[in-house]
Amino acid sequence: MNNYKLLILFFLINFSLSAQSDPVILEVAGEKVTKSEFLQIYLKNNNSPKYDKTSLDEYMVLFKKFKLKVAEAEALGYDTIPRLRKELDGYKKQLSTPYLTDSEMNEYLVKEAYGRMENEIRASHILLRLDLDASPMDSAKVYARIMALRKRIISGEEFETVAKSKMGSEDPSAAQNSGDLGYFTAFQMVSPFEDAAYNTAVGEISMPIRTKFGYHLVKVTGKREARGTISAAHIMIASPKDSDEEQKQNDKRKIDELYAKLKNGESFESIAKQFSDDPSTNSKGGVLPLFGTGTTTRMVTNFEDVAFSLENDGDYSEPIQTDFGWHIIKRLNLTPLASFESMKKELQTKVNRDERAKKTQDSFVRKLKVEYNYKSKTKRGLKWFEKNLDSTYFAGIWKADKLKSNKVLFILDGEKFRQQDFAKYLTSNYRGTAKESLKNLVAKKYVSFEKERILSYEETKLEIKYPAFKSLMQEYHDGILLYEVMTDKVWNKAMKDSVGLAQFFENNQANYSWGTRFDAMVYECLNESIANQVYKMILNDTINSKHVIEKINKDSELNLKVKTNKFEVSEVNYLKDQKLNAGVNKPYLFDGKYYVIKVNEIIPASKKALSEAKGAAISDYQNYLEKEWLKELENKYTFKIYDEVFYSLGK
Repeated sequence: MNNYKLLILFFLINFSLSAQSDPVILEVAGEKVTKSEFLQIYLKNNNSPKYDKTSLDEYMVLFKKFKLKVAEAEALGYDTIPRLRKELDGYKKQLSTPYLTDSEMNEYLVKEAYGRMENEIRASHILLRLDLDASPMDSAKVYARIMALRKRIISGEEFETVAKSKMGSEDPSAAQNSGDLGYFTAFQMVSPFEDAAYNTAVGEISMPIRTKFGYHLVKVTGKREARGTISAAHIMIASPKDSDEEQKQNDKRKIDELYAKLKNGESFESIAKQFSDDPSTNSKGGVLPLFGTGTTTRMVTNFEDVAFSLENDGDYSEPIQTDFGWHIIKRLNLTPLASFESMKKELQTKVNRDERAKKTQDSFVRKLKVEYNYKSKTKRGLKWFEKNLDSTYFAGIWKADKLKSNKVLFILDGEKFRQQDFAKYLTSNYRGTAKESLKNLVAKKYVSFEKERILSYEETKLEIKYPAFKSLMQEYHDGILLYEVMTDKVWNKAMKDSVGLAQFFENNQANYSWGTRFDAMVYECLNESIANQVYKMILNDTINSKHVIEKINKDSELNLKVKTNKFEVSEVNYLKDQKLNAGVNKPYLFDGKYYVIKVNEIIPASKKALSEAKGAAISDYQNYLEKEWLKELENKYTFKIYDEVFYSLGK
């Protein structure tokens, strides 16, 4: 009895210490949030956290709104909606992956990947396509075919010739590139292909390699030290392959003109902004995403080679041509391959998402079997399936209704997994099954079943074993509910409630009006001389903008741009603060460009109709609905902050 009392006392003391070390910081709708839970969320949402009263109070305002909305979503039963539960389960599967791998094996694969990234491999391949679920007979036929191709090469035929031959590679690009894939490094090819490339000597040809695409022969043609990553910018003039000869010549003249401007000292960035045809980079002065070793961005080979050949930051190339058009490339910064320590986290993520993850998962399952005292009972339990599974299984019509027994197949952590469990697994997983001997099929399916059940069991333990995982799942749970309830209560409601929107718009009409507008034609000119020419031409009403463009841009496409619209003066930098009148206005300089403005009509300030301001009105109506809804929630739910604990954050 005394021992029992001591045990109870020990538990109470530890519980008390635990409560003191992690006190409650707030309560919302009866739910308690501890200091550690709140701090974790606060740090995640603040890159540079501050703990002064003003900063904490500002964040708590946002946090309160968030928690009240989630509380309402739970009260309305959003967390029981099957669609949302399925979505959360999907996220749980994704988020659990890093926790369901062998950390030691993962560490080895991460180091191996970095070692590979220190070099880049150039390889060519021959592909014979084969579905992943192909039968053993079909697999054997394709294997025999690719071995025959390999024998031809070993006997003296050129790899490139065999790749392009009639019964050669089934990679469509082989007709153009003879199978050459250029240089690559870790994670840029599927894992088995990468393994083969890095384990084959330069000049040698691998044995057939099986990937999800089929069988490959890999010939390694080069190996070099990693070039690192490069930050570069480009000026591009699009020149599609199917353009006529006249257009191609115009494109070449245009890039040459831009190159001449660079040589005369004009800014690369400003030229890219004004004239580059790449819409994804021209607004940024031509700056491209990082490319090179280990990046997901790959440029065409000659573009990369020219970029890496530039010797110094700031150097730019002569015009080069790719399949996309003409480019002038500027080197901004070249960074050698980063250290292993700085890349370790990124590499771990890539390993977890890659086919390599299967190796770490299989190793992890073996360790779980030891941890949970796994016992196999399959010797008798699988015999029924070996006798009763038949060819109808491949069509998805086999049933296990004759299975009356429910013998144990294996035991894990005291939990028993039985024949009926395996039967359900079989009937749910017939798709994509290759035809083979039924005994082999049962054995393969059982291995998959056992692995799935062991990992699923471990998944149920993750929130107990790992507080960080529990916190992450709570974030996703709250995020899904928040999005759904906001959609119903605010976003969609504002768009569907046409009567409420119209009333809101009428009550706030003063917020929606046009400033003074010009119905105008804007001539944006390269220099003052051109602006004067344009001005003189458009004084003549018989000359239209098409005639002006044809004459002014006869020698260069860069001389003149024309825009026609109803421009709100206060919103257009080159129009506001200019004293412009109806008719043709004299040229003026603004921000390095010359403008000639022909004002067809000056439209006075006026109220907007709802159709003209609908986007802004809906946005404002959503904000209004949210504020009104939050007032209701503040009256409906209690929200208590323990100030002493709250203001002790950071101490």
